Amino acid sequence: MQLNYFNQPYFGNGDIEKISKVLTLNGIKKPLICSDPGLSSIGMTDKIINLISDDFSSSFYGETPANPTEKSVNDALKIFNNNGCDGVVGFGGGSSIDLAKAVALMANHGGNIIDYSVVEGGYRKIAETIPMIAIPTTAGTGSEVSDGALLVMNDGRKLIFASPHLRPNAAICDPELTIGLPPFLTAGAGMDALTHCIEAILSPIIDPPAEAVGLDGIEKIIKQEGLIRAYKDGNDKEARWNMMMASTEGAMAFSKGLGAVHSMSHAAGANQELNLHHGTLNAVILPTILKFNHNHVGNKYSRIASSMGINKSVNLADEITKLNEIIGIPNGLAEMGITEDMIPELVKHSITDPSNITTPRLPTEKEWENLFLEAM
Repeated sequence: MQLNYFNQPYFGNGDIEKISKVLTLNGIKKPLICSDPGLSSIGMTDKIINLISDDFSSSFYGETPANPTEKSVNDALKIFNNNGCDGVVGFGGGSSIDLAKAVALMANHGGNIIDYSVVEGGYRKIAETIPMIAIPTTAGTGSEVSDGALLVMNDGRKLIFASPHLRPNAAICDPELTIGLPPFLTAGAGMDALTHCIEAILSPIIDPPAEAVGLDGIEKIIKQEGLIRAYKDGNDKEARWNMMMASTEGAMAFSKGLGAVHSMSHAAGANQELNLHHGTLNAVILPTILKFNHNHVGNKYSRIASSMGINKSVNLADEITKLNEIIGIPNGLAEMGITEDMIPELVKHSITDPSNITTPRLPTEKEWENLFLEAM
């Protein structure tokens, strides 16, 4: 089936076999496939290359890091230019898809990539990119339907890039590609999707349709136990389908914005030595921000609780903490390698993050510091 969304993503088990058709529909004859070493090591990238018919001349970049960097974009762009590619395929998690978006952008835009970041006013500078197709192999970021990307710059900042032109021209969401995903990645990606749904709902922007989509995503993740089931049994096809759909819904929902969880996780995720997983950071930080926002979101916590299938009076932060324990999420930022001496720099980064535009309660500098300490 195809979802009735801007880029009408194909969604269904086995839909990866439509790759040649989708390339043709988007006028791509010489695709650059962007992926990561993990998928290459288990033969996943061979699968997609073998599915692309001989009518196409494919190139490959398989070194996408856990948090895509300015350097990795430039490395992939060299392959694109040297081989005369005319389109990009992001095959992997959100990192590979975000990197593919950046390559598609820089393939026909001049200057340096940092010029197109949100903090540099890049939203207005981004025009139509070359064709780009997204094929997620995790259920978390929803990057296949979002108009944004996250990249770590050479100066160490993790910056947001956003424009309708960065939304992939097409997407193939095949839940079977996530079967066998290791439990720790299933957990981190799933909590990324859940955080997207929750923060989108808590955003003060008025957009009832987006909130409805986010609430449905929460129901699939929690009430229908999509995340716990997929974590405990990686071959559970129904759970994998629900998590892939919830991931896509999370990104559809956050068209109305995100919040302080992402401001903090972007700051912590910019540390290239630690190279921390974005979704796992979100999971660790989410309970702290739920406590902080508690009296600033009207009746939204009770609506979220209903979608979770729990009593409206239950403490949401406590419920997320319990879920984290079940799925093996680290018990605080300290377990992930963050130290207290890093907090001043993390605060500095958080204060300037664009996610603050739609957070329901904007922390002061001292509150940012206390939030990081609480999340430790």
